[in-house]
Amino acid sequence: MKIVTKIEDSKATIELGGKLTVNTSPELTAAVDQLPHTVYDLDIDMKEVSYVASAGLRVLVAADKLAVKRGGTMRLLHPCEEVMEVFEMTGLNEVFEIVTD
Repeated sequence: MKIVTKIEDSKATIELGGKLTVNTSPELTAAVDQLPHTVYDLDIDMKEVSYVASAGLRVLVAADKLAVKRGGTMRLLHPCEEVMEVFEMTGLNEVFEIVTD
């Protein structure tokens, strides 16, 4: 899985590529855990993510909770149609702020 983290002031953008599965979700967990405490807004760019498994959903929920705990927000950017279907089937499209443009 490709993970690139960019930090600007109090906002981090994590760009993902590949599949977010039980095998790769620990990599995203580590990237989120390594964010400085001064970061409270988080964008996760998913334009290159082709698949999200339940383990990946758990990591995204945890990242959202962390952002909210810090007084910020998490946004998921540009998920593909297949990933959006997973969010819709699980109801997470009502929980996450998702930017599709």
